[in-house]
Amino acid sequence: MTLLRTLGIDLPIIQAPMAGIATPALAAAVANAGALGSISVGATNAAGAREMIAAVRARTAHPFNVNVFCHRPAVADEKRQSAWLARLSPHFARLGIEPPATLSEIYRSFVEDDAMLAVFLGDKPPVVSFHFGLPAAPRIRALREAGIILLATATNLAEAMLAAQAGVHAIVAQGFEAGGHRGAFDPDADDDCLGTLALTRVLVRALDLPIIAAGAIMDGAGIAAVLRLGAAAAQLGTAFIGCPESGADVGYRQALMSDAANHTVITRAISGRPARCLHNRFTALAAGIPAAAIPAYPIAYDAGKALNTAARLCNQAGYGAQWAGQGAPLARQLPAAELVRTLAGELEQSWNPQRYL
Repeated sequence: MTLLRTLGIDLPIIQAPMAGIATPALAAAVANAGALGSISVGATNAAGAREMIAAVRARTAHPFNVNVFCHRPAVADEKRQSAWLARLSPHFARLGIEPPATLSEIYRSFVEDDAMLAVFLGDKPPVVSFHFGLPAAPRIRALREAGIILLATATNLAEAMLAAQAGVHAIVAQGFEAGGHRGAFDPDADDDCLGTLALTRVLVRALDLPIIAAGAIMDGAGIAAVLRLGAAAAQLGTAFIGCPESGADVGYRQALMSDAANHTVITRAISGRPARCLHNRFTALAAGIPAAAIPAYPIAYDAGKALNTAARLCNQAGYGAQWAGQGAPLARQLPAAELVRTLAGELEQSWNPQRYL
């Protein structure tokens, strides 16, 4: 059975589950257009996840994907956290706002979130995807037995092999070009920085599972390119940020359509894990800061979000998590359904998708 039939979609296009950006309205619009829409519940709790799933279902009868974070739960380091707040204090001061007194772990990992698992087993979203790692075998088994299709992100062959052995149905091959957080299982391990094309081809040849290519794919020509390498589908994130249904704020949208799109950088400073972002005020202040000085994910994100909130209160953009991939200069501002139709038309011109149906 092909991946498209497994997922119940018509087009080899998956909208990436970008936390805070991939709204239920965006996911539903993409799903209604024949692709796989996605939401991320990694930044909310079980109750919030249930509301988001219901919101998608209220807008579409088509399959959709729900993403969770499977990071190693953070270990607090009060000395490091205090030093980090002290480092950021001048930036808060320039905004006329006091920094937080303390930092906390603002997101709970799915690896220990029994309430989130219960939501999935009860509500049975069609697809669940894992980022930053994998949950334990009993959780994967329970999800599979509930009839849920499982995807997992991998940034190298070793991670992909672990995911395949764990029992997922398909692997998202996240190239180094991709926007947002690297899906690396261990953020402190050496990163081979494999690009999307190389990683996709390596995984296609090594594994007997469908491979979904992700990273700097912005148009139908890009989708066609990874299909030619053997990918079963392409996952696009940055391409959908400019859609009116996305959760991106005005500053983020303006930055994406500016020269900043030509200058993305990998930084740990915003959240505590490596992530590709538009070059902005936060990435500039973080330049040269060693990883050892930054609190663990997602504790560091508590400070990052506080600084961004303070800046927005002062009508200043550029301190947010303006995640974007290296394909950002190709971004378009189109309604989600129109963008999917455009992508499908471009793909048709470059490659006959019928052989993938």
